[in-house]
Amino acid sequence: MSKKLTAADAAPASFEEAMAELAQLVTQMEAGQLPLEASVAAYQRGSGLVKYCAAQLDSVEAQVKVLEGDMLKPFSDAGEAAQ
Repeated sequence: MSKKLTAADAAPASFEEAMAELAQLVTQMEAGQLPLEASVAAYQRGSGLVKYCAAQLDSVEAQVKVLEGDMLKPFSDAGEAAQ
């Protein structure tokens, strides 16, 4: 028996979309107005979104490492640049 994917189960279109949906879920859950079933579903969706965002960030970090020759360099502060 296969589980049908709903729109809420679908992967987000972008990192920004995932973060926005995650923020909305957190707001709804913090309000305490969701019934138990909806709270569990929101938690599951939020967990999936966190994993998606973490994977996106790991991917970008790997790309930066390639661009920087596998050596991440710290960004300089604006104050340091002015000196």
